[in-house]
Amino acid sequence: MQALILAGGKGARLQPYTNVLPKPLMPLGEHPILDIILRQLKHAGVTDVILAVGYLGHLLQAFFGDGSKYGLKITYSIENAPLGTAGPIGLVLDRLDDDFLVMNGDLLTTLNYRHFFDFHMKMNATATIGIYSREVKIDFGVIQSDANRFLVDYIEKPVYQFDVSMGINALKLTKIQPYIHPGEHLDLPDLMLRLHRDGQPVLCYREPCEWLDIGRLDDYQKAVDVYQTRPKGFLDEDIL
Repeated sequence: MQALILAGGKGARLQPYTNVLPKPLMPLGEHPILDIILRQLKHAGVTDVILAVGYLGHLLQAFFGDGSKYGLKITYSIENAPLGTAGPIGLVLDRLDDDFLVMNGDLLTTLNYRHFFDFHMKMNATATIGIYSREVKIDFGVIQSDANRFLVDYIEKPVYQFDVSMGINALKLTKIQPYIHPGEHLDLPDLMLRLHRDGQPVLCYREPCEWLDIGRLDDYQKAVDVYQTRPKGFLDEDIL
């Protein structure tokens, strides 16, 4: 298994912390976020990792090196300008396996990467998106009215349920290559929708797990609390 990890963002929503640290190096207890991810990927059977770096990329290179301390082969792809979440694929087309993971370097999850990738392979999918059910609480009374401005419904502080992307995907290179142009900005949602419109099989994968996206200060603090309270499942002893 091979993984392309997106680690080039500036992490603007985590400032001022990310003024001095790239987001994947933000600590959860004794481990940076990306350190936990790499250990999980190794445990799942990943052998080859490409880190797509940009902002403060030299710090990521210094910390993770060639990956030998994880039993992984880690190489780097340098973004001189932001390319979105799918654009970095274009810089490493000649280094990718036909099926590979592409994922964010700033998430905390107990997802079984091996099961996720095996599902993608078994279904012969062009793309597979990891999804997670997320509650969104609205702290206001939500009003629904009709075209004539008459009240239809009044819902006080509702809670809505949405399936969201986990930032973990599997792709088949030979199928997506026509959509990828080196140096061109492209985001994964746009790539997935183009594939879907062209009749390519884009599947969604769900399993019972925990997942936190570490993109905002409150999300980061929640991840710190969750990890310190119950690290088991994220980094069991056989993963350390």
